[in-house]
Amino acid sequence: MIALITGVSSSPGYKTAISLVNRYEVVGTYNEHSINIPGVTTVKADLTRDSVRVINDYRPDVVIHMAAIGNVDQCEEQLELCYRVNVAASRELLTAAYRVGAAIYYLSTDYVFDGEKGMYTEDDAPRPVNYYGLTKLLAEEITRALGGSIVRVAWIYGTGPGRPNFGKTVVEKLMRGEVVTAITDQWSSPTLNTIIGEAFAKLLDIKFNGVIHVVGPRLSRYEFARAIARYFGFSEELIKPIRLIDVNYRARRPRDSSLNNRKAVELLRIPLNDINYALSIFKKELESEKAIVKP
Repeated sequence: MIALITGVSSSPGYKTAISLVNRYEVVGTYNEHSINIPGVTTVKADLTRDSVRVINDYRPDVVIHMAAIGNVDQCEEQLELCYRVNVAASRELLTAAYRVGAAIYYLSTDYVFDGEKGMYTEDDAPRPVNYYGLTKLLAEEITRALGGSIVRVAWIYGTGPGRPNFGKTVVEKLMRGEVVTAITDQWSSPTLNTIIGEAFAKLLDIKFNGVIHVVGPRLSRYEFARAIARYFGFSEELIKPIRLIDVNYRARRPRDSSLNNRKAVELLRIPLNDINYALSIFKKELESEKAIVKP
């Protein structure tokens, strides 16, 4: 069986490809950042132009659509580009996938919610407060219309390629003895990319269909940074609190977009709420990269 992953050079795309490579013939698309993953066929593709061609060339049994512009402020500043990549290209790709009979999985985000209450369930009504969240919600609706599944994640961190992530940045700064500023009044559900990959392997095994939140526990940026310092053996005194209002974001952020993961915990049997479980994997992977020095 062929599994096609778009955005394979992203953090979750890379880890998902690794988790599937021994079970599927994995094809991964990338646009700007080439990548070599043993056992994975990687294909350069601009999905704003090449979506239908890629699907028709490989006729996958499963499509996991992860490619997107994920920079929230960039989306607010480049509305047309964000729409073209996150919505229009998604519509072309997923419609082509539907036509060849592929099972569809779409990677979405906690930012489809407004952040007014937190711990959102799969049944809560989305209400995004920024353009990035709106484009992800529109792509969710395309996925629903085609009978596909939606996997929401949040605050992804971990090793590997992709955009810089908060978790790895915290470790790198603490290694150098630098102060880490972290927001105390914004909450979400930090999620390790390796666990996302593991979850996708299980979701495909059980042929899951629907909406599911694959996320870690509810934490603020500040609580998350202190948990990292504590687990890695660095001084928590280096973590300095700031408030959301102190950060000059271009796009509005939801204050509490944490996601309820009960469904995923029960279905996948992964200890998603155990932050030390996730950090133990994270630390081992960093050590294998020789990226950290033990204090």
